Amino acid sequence: MTLPKIALGAWSWGVGAAGGDQVFGNHLFEEELKPVFEKAVECGLNLWDTAAVYGEGTSERILGNFVKDVRRDSVIISTKFTPQIAGSSPDAMQEMIDGSKERLYTDVIDVYWIHNPMDVEKWTPDLIPLAKSGQIKTIGVSNHNLAEIKRANEILAAEGLKISAVQNHYSLLHRSSERAGILDYCKENGITFYSYMVLEQGALTGRYNETNPFPEGTGRGEAYNPHLKELKALIDELKLIGTRFDASPAQVATAWAIAKGTLPIIGVTKVNQVEEAAKAARIELTADEISRLERLGDETGVHTLREWEKEMD
Repeated sequence: MTLPKIALGAWSWGVGAAGGDQVFGNHLFEEELKPVFEKAVECGLNLWDTAAVYGEGTSERILGNFVKDVRRDSVIISTKFTPQIAGSSPDAMQEMIDGSKERLYTDVIDVYWIHNPMDVEKWTPDLIPLAKSGQIKTIGVSNHNLAEIKRANEILAAEGLKISAVQNHYSLLHRSSERAGILDYCKENGITFYSYMVLEQGALTGRYNETNPFPEGTGRGEAYNPHLKELKALIDELKLIGTRFDASPAQVATAWAIAKGTLPIIGVTKVNQVEEAAKAARIELTADEISRLERLGDETGVHTLREWEKEMD
């Protein structure tokens, strides 16, 4: 399975609990999103990240309605088991993946994640029958700290399996996975580190500022609107570096995440965002540009840990 340099995220697709309307202030369905999927196919960006919990399954359903119209081996599907919405039956993980497979019109999930480490000892073993029966190709864990990743790997290793992917919040404002040694562990063990919220849900795109804040009453508005002033110097530097590549702040922030050896997940709701992501994958930053961005990111003092997360370091 050859992975592209960037994954495309469908968290903000659809509506409902933990969905696009509540978190992002969006109300997007198949009609608006089909051109986005088609552009991704055209650009060779074929890795899609979603979860059963996003919009109570609507994100998966929308993606599935596009996937069913293309060759299955032309797309790589990444979706998640979320412990908090699991049923109480002993087959809770099997039941959740069955729902995901149905919505996504597929028998096999390319990358299947445990969304968070609610109970590593309880849930990690349930991945084993899914992997051995061929329902999932690779195993990932998300929002796990280093100790939890190592423990999950131990449980899987006893059955000849391993973690192939780690997905954590990682951006210029939030580098705790790097400081905790998780990035190094992944490199040493051949694990792909997927960085989510690289653009901090739009806060690092340059689109939002004190005069043009995020929509009120949304998760990202509550998280970032109080800090837009502190982000200005970092965004100005992203813009300045971007002039060298004719690139936007979002593209430069994405290129930074790639330069750090991670695979960023970029949420896409518009055709031009897919085109921007494809171009970002071709930007190569200098060591000096990388260190300048990280210094300014640290100097913002903005703490972007969200309600579902914990510190990694």
